[in-house]
Amino acid sequence: MVCPATKLAGKDMISTQEWTKEGLDTVLAIADRLKEMWACGHMPQILDRKTLFMMFYNSSLRTRNSFEVGMTQLGGHAQFLDSSTSYTPIDALESAPGRERVKDTAQVLDRYGEGLAIRVFGKPVNMVYGAGNQMIRNFAKYCSIPVLDMDCDMYHPHQALCDLMTLREKFGPHNLKGKKFVMSWATAPSPWKPLAVAHSNIELMTRYDMDVTVAYPKEFPLDERILKNAKENAEECGRTFEIVHDMDEAFEGADVVYPKGWTSINHLPTLKDPTKKPDEEKIMSLLKKYEVEKSWTCNADRMKKTNNAYYMHCLPADVRDGWEVTPEVIDGPRSIVIDEAENRLHVQKGVLAAVLGGRV
Repeated sequence: MVCPATKLAGKDMISTQEWTKEGLDTVLAIADRLKEMWACGHMPQILDRKTLFMMFYNSSLRTRNSFEVGMTQLGGHAQFLDSSTSYTPIDALESAPGRERVKDTAQVLDRYGEGLAIRVFGKPVNMVYGAGNQMIRNFAKYCSIPVLDMDCDMYHPHQALCDLMTLREKFGPHNLKGKKFVMSWATAPSPWKPLAVAHSNIELMTRYDMDVTVAYPKEFPLDERILKNAKENAEECGRTFEIVHDMDEAFEGADVVYPKGWTSINHLPTLKDPTKKPDEEKIMSLLKKYEVEKSWTCNADRMKKTNNAYYMHCLPADVRDGWEVTPEVIDGPRSIVIDEAENRLHVQKGVLAAVLGGRV
């Protein structure tokens, strides 16, 4: 069953958890159809003369280009807004004087275009966990046009959707039931990698009949609210959701593995305590510990513990023994990272067609 497309027009995409299953199924169905049409050399110009503003506070390769190309293919225009040259807001915590309010900027862009997409996390919001997501929601509050989360400190919904689309292609759209999906922490050199990809994937995959395992060292937990959502999703589907603190245990019998680094939420300021200083030294010492021990790296030996699993990553991956993944895995026959990257384009066209295409 899918949702009537007219019910999705104008809808924000900030997290998949806020969408109905029918709405997500509709986006996936549209994405599949548009991918087939593009392969045949035809693309309907359903976003003719429509503009998507893309506001970037962080650098981007796949996100920027996939949204720009997607809008072009659908007949519309994606307008890149570099925050350093086009807009510097009062920050998400409303603490900086002398800058333009989110409210004013949102209402102006609302008059000019048909959609607003925002990417913001980390240093632009003073490393405060949740502040990027709050900023996006502040824009959505004052916009009548749909607001899309292109990656914040809490969610990366379009990445999770493209990951799901890719798995549906590999296993078949009706063959995901009971597949073991592992979202694992992995050692990385940066202390500031967001938690967004892990959060969005465990929330989404638990809604699509997979048995989901999340693995991380105890020093690198995920948001308890996200874990609660994932557990409830799995229970509603009659599937399992488990948390383990051992990478080898997680990989046993896995059908899909997704090892990716993320920061330690324990050592970040939060919206409840925004004045707390981010403890980079502590996080780096923990990362060094796991790099030296090489206890959280996806390598060929670990892949042998799986059920011939697919290897996934949102990219860019830190490729080196002791970090996220070794070359033999990411460049190996079970790696589907480039398929995921391609499907960012198609699934985002599905979202854009659904939420922008129905506006008159």
